[in-house]
Amino acid sequence: MNLKNFLNEEQDPQAVEKLLGRIKSLLTSQETVEYIAVQKKPVLNVSPDCIALTNRRIIFCRPKNFGLSMDFQDYNWVDIADCHIKEGIIGSTFIMKTVSSHINMMDYLPKNQARRLYQFAQEVEERMRGVRREKNLETLRASAGGVTVNNATPIIAQPQQFQHEQKPLLIENEDPFAVLQKLKGLVEHGIISAEEFETKKNEILSRV
Repeated sequence: MNLKNFLNEEQDPQAVEKLLGRIKSLLTSQETVEYIAVQKKPVLNVSPDCIALTNRRIIFCRPKNFGLSMDFQDYNWVDIADCHIKEGIIGSTFIMKTVSSHINMMDYLPKNQARRLYQFAQEVEERMRGVRREKNLETLRASAGGVTVNNATPIIAQPQQFQHEQKPLLIENEDPFAVLQKLKGLVEHGIISAEEFETKKNEILSRV
């Protein structure tokens, strides 16, 4: 990692160099550091806190014991719900909130560095929202058993080695009232329309 790549917004070179030296052991395969913001307190700034953004995580880095050790708190991008900044007279505060409502923040960040953090976070957040949306849809479809959504192929969870031996699971084989509950959940999450729900419901009730 080239030190100069992380000094574009007047970051403290010593703080960045120290952080890069310690963060290498935390990086996973194919993980790279994209940006580093360094806290700048108005009075004493000997061992400033830092935030490192990688292509996979946000890492809050806080030196302890006069800089002899460092406390790392990391959050995967897919678990982050929102990031925003508050600009004050002296620096800005970067605030992060996870999907489980956990909040972490860092103050006294130079405004230009905080804005770069925010810009990067917004770009990744948009991608992660799409990832979470697809995962939720897959979970709902799988929980619906053999219900066909928008004429799509039924999603059936079964061991791969038995797939050639078994026929697709049909709605007729399930408890009709359980299927209705699953269909209702698909409507509530906007996966199927109310009209599709009524059509399926009438089909199921006609067999009861």
